[in-house]
Amino acid sequence: MNPINAIVFDFNGTLSDDEPVLCEIFIEMFAERGRPLSAQEYYDQLAGLSDPEIVLTWLGRDYPDVGGAVAERVQRYCDAVADGSTVHAHVREAVAYAAARVPLAICSGAARAEIEPVVASAGLAKFLHGIVSSDDVTDGKPHPEGYLKALGLFGDLDPGDVLAIDDTEAGVASAKAAGLLTFAKTGTLDPHRLAAADELIDRIDVELMRRVLG
Repeated sequence: MNPINAIVFDFNGTLSDDEPVLCEIFIEMFAERGRPLSAQEYYDQLAGLSDPEIVLTWLGRDYPDVGGAVAERVQRYCDAVADGSTVHAHVREAVAYAAARVPLAICSGAARAEIEPVVASAGLAKFLHGIVSSDDVTDGKPHPEGYLKALGLFGDLDPGDVLAIDDTEAGVASAKAAGLLTFAKTGTLDPHRLAAADELIDRIDVELMRRVLG
């Protein structure tokens, strides 16, 4: 493994243990809009896509109020987890350990208004060089635009010297297409769907950071 000079974390399901929360919110919202969604369908077809893409994929490419649906999803999420409780102590410790050694960023398909309150409440904001959210890209994961923008936050680092950690098939594809070394965190999807990653991990903790950063 090349020396790691920066790390980019996905947010939902990676730093924040919240994929079940997201799943339940989308199930409720789409049922209210007359297009019921099951948990299996969410994980099979939607997990890892950007919020706008989830709405368009499930409600149709001609759905007239994508922005309104995304705003409602963000508000429901913030009402549920803005206290930072979905970012576990071992993740907070890992981020602090890593931030003392290399620059860090977040690349997420979620909206900035959803990410920032959780990051702040969990005490992680001070450790980040920046956040690339769905508000900052034209094309969400699996397109590499988000990870390429995150890479740009670090100056001119070689992509192969930057580690991405993501939990979905779309996220892994995005990071790999951007040229980043990519670890996939298991737990959201079946491991076989993450096979394109350079390594599978089951936990983000200080032990992992020590192994990759020294």
